[in-house]
Amino acid sequence: MSDYFVHKSSYIDDDVVIGKGTKIWHFCHIQTGARIGENCSFGQNVNVSNNVKIGSGVKVQNNVSIYEGVELEDFVFCGPSMVFTNDLTPRAKYPKGKTGYKKTLVKEGASIGANATIVCGHTIGRYAMIAAGAVVTTDVPDYALMAGVPAKQIGWVCECGKVLRQVGICKGCNKQYVLNNKTATMILKEKSSL
Repeated sequence: MSDYFVHKSSYIDDDVVIGKGTKIWHFCHIQTGARIGENCSFGQNVNVSNNVKIGSGVKVQNNVSIYEGVELEDFVFCGPSMVFTNDLTPRAKYPKGKTGYKKTLVKEGASIGANATIVCGHTIGRYAMIAAGAVVTTDVPDYALMAGVPAKQIGWVCECGKVLRQVGICKGCNKQYVLNNKTATMILKEKSSL
């Protein structure tokens, strides 16, 4: 008996690793070579392609395909019907196969809203938040709030998900942030440095 749950309507190919406590719901397909961590949740109609690596605590909502070349670190959230790509110049007549795939990395704690599109070849930073319907065409800094088509940074977010109205202390959880002026990136201040 396995220590994870797979609905009877889903398919799990050979050579797949699924961590303890993970739940895979209706009409999903987990393909050969996929590696999934512990305590993940996959909603209805999710496809995890060959050799995809997914960390622990990841939540993937309905109708999401995670294509080969995409990696999700721990505690990533993928909203309903959001889209990953893995080929910048796809042609049905001239398929390149996996040699043409561009890597996409979604770092720890990042959230991607419903119907957003992540164009391949980019990294989404730790705890970044991508708004619903946004189209990401560049790398995204840690804690960045991105919206629009193409997505532009419109602010910063805390690890807890609250929008930071100003650099400093989060009104939701009291974590403190500083802006690194050299790189224009947000950094969480460690408690020992407060």
